[in-house]
Amino acid sequence: MAGPQDTAQMSFMQHLDALRWHLVRSAIAIALCAIVLFLNNNFLFDTVIFGPLKQEFISYRALCALGHNIGAGDVMCMTVKVPHLQTLSASEQFFTHMWIALVGGIIIAFPYVLYEIWKFIKPALKDTESRPAQWFVIVASVLFLIGIFFGYFLLFPMSYNFLINYTLSDSNIVQTNNTLDDYISLISTMTLVSGVVFEMPIIVYFLSRLGLLTPDFMRKYRKYAVVVILIAAAVITPSPDVTSQMVVAIPMYLLYEGSIFVSAYVVRKNRLS
Repeated sequence: MAGPQDTAQMSFMQHLDALRWHLVRSAIAIALCAIVLFLNNNFLFDTVIFGPLKQEFISYRALCALGHNIGAGDVMCMTVKVPHLQTLSASEQFFTHMWIALVGGIIIAFPYVLYEIWKFIKPALKDTESRPAQWFVIVASVLFLIGIFFGYFLLFPMSYNFLINYTLSDSNIVQTNNTLDDYISLISTMTLVSGVVFEMPIIVYFLSRLGLLTPDFMRKYRKYAVVVILIAAAVITPSPDVTSQMVVAIPMYLLYEGSIFVSAYVVRKNRLS
């Protein structure tokens, strides 16, 4: 790989050519992961995608056990309706299969994609900047995967069971007939959004480096952030009990506090340099 001096002498087209190969390798990694998932469709759908539709799903058992252990009884136990997902077109199942395999490929290959990004920018970094950039790949990958797990095991099951059991009135005149497309859209969106939200410390790091965000600003508006977090937890959780809301709210609040620490570290380091 070219060193910093060689990189400085590279033309714009050479930079584009180098970036192209990094993108090609990233695309190949995503495609290979997607193909493996596509060929293992029974595991992909019956175990992973449709897992939250089963009463024995680990999240339901864990939440119910937590409620019993803290003396809350069955308030955190959820009863899952027998699912009947409908398709409205002949090609929907096939294209859903392809889409979920692609999304899964992106999630699995995400750390490698970040590694390729780091390899592209590494030659332009100074020796003092190279090591922090290497940690960026590791930390960003871990946070993204934690967010994916948080969305899949907590946010989505709670949200889905709340929505699927919600009724406008006690007469039950309106029945919810869920479609495959709606279900896939909800689980993929909530899981990916959760993964992106957990990248908040990384985003805060770069914004603080650019001087666009300070820890004082985040501390000043902490109370507003807490209100937003509690409202989001109240909307997501399927029951009005405080315990269920705290299961969702506490990790989000800790994420915000961790971002303040990151911003303070960056600002302090900038002042010393």
